[in-house]
Parts: sequence; structure tokens; C-alpha cells
Amino acid sequence: MTRAAPDIRLKRAYDPVAGDDGARVLVDRLWPRGVRKDDLKLTLWLKEIAPAAELREWFGHDPDRFEEFARRYRKELDANGEAVGDLEDLLKHGRVTLLYSAHDTVHNDAVVLAAYLRARLEERD
Repeated sequence: MTRAAPDIRLKRAYDPVAGDDGARVLVDRLWPRGVRKDDLKLTLWLKEIAPAAELREWFGHDPDRFEEFARRYRKELDANGEAVGDLEDLLKHGRVTLLYSAHDTVHNDAVVLAAYLRARLEERD
């Protein structure tokens, strides 16, 4: 019997909280500018899962570098079992919304992280 695909959503940290967000996890190393902690209604701030500062700075949110950024970030995630495991544990209990602060909703670390988690969990089934 196969399990349902993991219920992972992505949302900018600046977007309003919704009742169906499930566990809300901030996956950025830096706190989003201008956002009060109480306003995010976080389940967890998982700084440890964010890309290394050097990788984030190299990427600079340049869409032309996204493919290489994603490859390097997945390699970092492979070596970050504890933080990845924390997210996998949350997913066992239902929906998880990954919060990020990047303006680009297509080329960011949360997009890579969500795809990485889906692939890992689907591999196991």
C-alpha cells in the first residue's frame, strides 16, 4: 500500500496565516525583514535547514544560477540528516507549510527543499 504524497505547501513569510497551513516552518537562516515573530504563528524556525551562507550569497537569487544552486543545496541537504529528519517527522502528522522570505516564488531554497523532501519520501514508498 502506498502512502499519499507528502502534503507540503510553500508560502512567503509575508503572506497571511491561513487556517489550513498545518505546521508552519520558517526555513530561512535570516529572519524576514519587518515581520513580527508573533505574526508568523510558527511551529518551528528551522534555520539549520537553510543553505549555507556562502551558497546563498553565491546564488544571489539569480535565476540563471538556480539549477546549480539547487544541485549544491541538495548536496548540503544530503549531509544534513538531523534537520531533514525534523521536517520528515512533522510531515508524518500532516500538512507542512514551508515559509520563506524571497521575492521570487520559483527560484528559492524552499522550492528546492520541498522537491527534495517529496522525492525522499516517495522513494521510501
